[in-house]
Amino acid sequence: MRQGEAVFVDSGAWIALALSRDRLHDQAREQWTSLHEAGAKLHTSIPVVIETFTFLERNANREVAIAWKDSLYGPGTVRIVPCELRDLEQSWEYFRRSDFHKLSAVDATSFTIMKRAGIHTAYAFDHHFAVAGFRFVG
Repeated sequence: MRQGEAVFVDSGAWIALALSRDRLHDQAREQWTSLHEAGAKLHTSIPVVIETFTFLERNANREVAIAWKDSLYGPGTVRIVPCELRDLEQSWEYFRRSDFHKLSAVDATSFTIMKRAGIHTAYAFDHHFAVAGFRFVG
C-alpha cells in the first residue's frame, strides 16, 4: 500500500474491529495498525455506517453500536462519503453480472461510490470487492 492512499472501509472490517470475538478480529487489528502507519486516508459510506451499526446493535448490544458510531467521529478517523441517488441507480448494474453470487445492495453501492471517489483499495473481507476489481489491504 502506498503512503497516504485512499482506502474504503467495509462493514466486515468495522465489525471485525469492534467485536473481539469475531474470527477476523486479530487480522483486522493488524491491518488497522498498518493503515494508520501508512497514513491511509480512510473512507466509508452512509450505507456501510447504517449496516454496521445495525449489525452491532443486533449481534452485540446498543452500547457497542453507539461506541463504534462515536469512534467514527474522532479527529481524522474516517471520511463518511454520502450515497447519492446516482450511486444507487448505478449499483443495480452489478446484479446483472453472473460473477456476483449473493451480492448485497450495500456492497454494490460501495463499488459505485468507490469508483466515483477514485478509491481502488478496500479494507474488507468480502471477496466481492476483488470480483469488482478492487485491491484488498494487506
